[in-house]
Amino acid sequence: MTKRILVLGGAHIDRRGRISGETAPGASNPGTWFEEPGGGGFNAARNLARLGFQVTMISPRGGDPMGEMVGEAADFAGIDDRPFVFLDRKTPSYTAIIEKDGNLVIALADMDLYRFFVPRRLSIRWVREAFAAHDFILFDANLPEETIAAIVAKARSLAKPVAAIAISPAKVVRLKPCIGEIDYLFLNEAEAAALAGERSEEAAGWPPLLNEIGIRNAVVTRGRRELVALCDGRAVTLQPPIADTVADVTGAGDSLAAGTLAALISGLPLEEAVRHGTAAAILTVQSRHAVNENLTPDLLNEALALVPQVRILH
Repeated sequence: MTKRILVLGGAHIDRRGRISGETAPGASNPGTWFEEPGGGGFNAARNLARLGFQVTMISPRGGDPMGEMVGEAADFAGIDDRPFVFLDRKTPSYTAIIEKDGNLVIALADMDLYRFFVPRRLSIRWVREAFAAHDFILFDANLPEETIAAIVAKARSLAKPVAAIAISPAKVVRLKPCIGEIDYLFLNEAEAAALAGERSEEAAGWPPLLNEIGIRNAVVTRGRRELVALCDGRAVTLQPPIADTVADVTGAGDSLAAGTLAALISGLPLEEAVRHGTAAAILTVQSRHAVNENLTPDLLNEALALVPQVRILH
């Protein structure tokens, strides 16, 4: 039976300006402009749908053409799209400036609408029914802190596993009150440092820092360096292979979360599942889109051959 995944969080517009030559700070830089639907939760949801899962997405949205664009992308991906539409407000957006090599220079997040996803919306009948009908709950830290706590509490009350995507150092701190109740957490080094209050330059330094604040299972990405996976008291590292081409790094972390969760839900342990997540991330950075539109289970398995085995830390 196909597993059903409920995703709550960001579904908005991503705008990305890519600099054509060498970056000149404080000056006008020639480049190109690109716009598409995105958001941490939405990117993960579309990846999961392409990997064969039944996915429902719940997110606030404005009553504007940008909101319609997000809805069309959800339909195209085969997602059961259930937005809270605010007709008098605009759909959130994320605007990024990216260097020629695909790395982020700076970004601006206009996400005010997400604060209207308040905890009482989880009491709406169809939302309660969605929680009960799905096998796994995934959310991102675009949502308010009190709503995050309510999502985790509802998932725990129904004995549903729950995972979170950190989004940013500023937003990941919203997870702190319920951090020990989240089954799987996906974050990068900057986000991990915001949670732990300090940073480790070595891979081996992250597990004790995160265990100390109650994190049980997590994947910490470290750019091109070894990522770290915490697995219920164990810890492993994995060296991501260098992609042949890097078109755009946007969405790589979201696809890593989706690929890892897909493998976890299929029964693999986290230390193996993270290899599947890494393969999904490789495919994403090779695409100019935040979600590789060619992603299939077969293509993921092909990319998996490029991913090395994990190394046990302890």
